Amino acid sequence: MIRVLLADDQTLVRAAFAMLVESAPDMEVVGQAGTGREAVELARSERADLVVMDIRMPDLDGIEATRLIAADEDLAGVKVLVLTTYDTDEHIVEALRAGASGFLVKDTRPAELLDGIRTVAAGEALLSPGPTSRLIARFLRGPAAGPPVAGPDCLSEREREVLTLVARGLNNTETAEALGLSPLTAKTHVSRIMGKLGARDRAQLVIVAYESGLVTPGST
Repeated sequence: MIRVLLADDQTLVRAAFAMLVESAPDMEVVGQAGTGREAVELARSERADLVVMDIRMPDLDGIEATRLIAADEDLAGVKVLVLTTYDTDEHIVEALRAGASGFLVKDTRPAELLDGIRTVAAGEALLSPGPTSRLIARFLRGPAAGPPVAGPDCLSEREREVLTLVARGLNNTETAEALGLSPLTAKTHVSRIMGKLGARDRAQLVIVAYESGLVTPGST
């Protein structure tokens, strides 16, 4: 059973999400927060597996709330799935840097939201496929982008190829097909890359790939 915490400042939105999550046989809502600070407190008290986090909230926004959750050793197993109103929200990259495991836009279909919760709870990254490369490229390679947290220089040629595909949003199965590998081998490569780069999850691998220049806007 996936224990889900919902954080959104709109009561009706939370209620709708709660009904949807509770309709899934493998999920339960363990709390609802109207501010980022409430989200952090409830994540600690309710021991949620995953927080569905709105970016724009009063008191403490979703980005800062995500950062506090990611930095808390007692909450190491808590994943954050960020929801945003628009797929051009520049704060999405900040949320990923803060420790979110992925994002979806709020007009995502109900079934896709439930699948997204399952994906992130299982330890994978979820990057809304349509805007991912465009969004990451725009905000990481722009003037405001900081220096790379870690570079891919320590990776083998094959690992660099895998990282490139991960940064473009491919999952393990798709990466394996593209490189002629077995899914297990692709998964092993991803795990080793994360270990070498000190990345928390696949979402952070995307950040590293773009910040280091391994993947650039418009590359194919």
